[in-house]
Amino acid sequence: MLKVVLTKDVPGKGKRGDVVNVADGYARNYLFPREMAVVASQDKMKELAIRRKAKEAKENKIEQKARALAARLDKLKIIVKAKQGEGGKLFGSVNNKDIADALAVQHKIKLDRKKLVVKEPIKHLGVYNITAKLHPDVQVKVIVEVVGE
Repeated sequence: MLKVVLTKDVPGKGKRGDVVNVADGYARNYLFPREMAVVASQDKMKELAIRRKAKEAKENKIEQKARALAARLDKLKIIVKAKQGEGGKLFGSVNNKDIADALAVQHKIKLDRKKLVVKEPIKHLGVYNITAKLHPDVQVKVIVEVVGE
C-alpha cells in the first residue's frame, strides 16, 4: 500500500486534499499519469496542513461577514411597491429579485437574489417573513412589506 495525497476528486477514494492509502499499481498506473495524486511525502503533508489552515481562516472570515450582515438584516424592514388590483391582489407577483432590488435601494445592501428564499410567489399586499440564506450556517428572517403603488 502506498500513501498518496489526492490532487483531484477521485470517485470511491476521496476528495481533493485527502490523504489515502491505495495499491501501488493503482497509484502508478492510474492516479499518477492522470495527475490525480502525488506521493504523501513530509513536504507535501506540511504544504497540505498550511493550505488547510488558510482555507479554514478564509471560511471563518466569510462566516463572520455573513453573521454581521445577518445582524443588520434582522433589524430591517424592506418595503416593496407593486401595482395592485381589487381587494389587495397584485398584478403579477413579488419575487426575490424585487426584494433584493428594494434592499439595495432602501438600505444600500447588495445581496444576491439567490440567497433570498421565497417559498411561494407573493401575490397580495401585506407583511411577509422571507428567509435569507447567507452562509450554510447562517440564516436570517427578513421582514418584507408589500404596499400598493
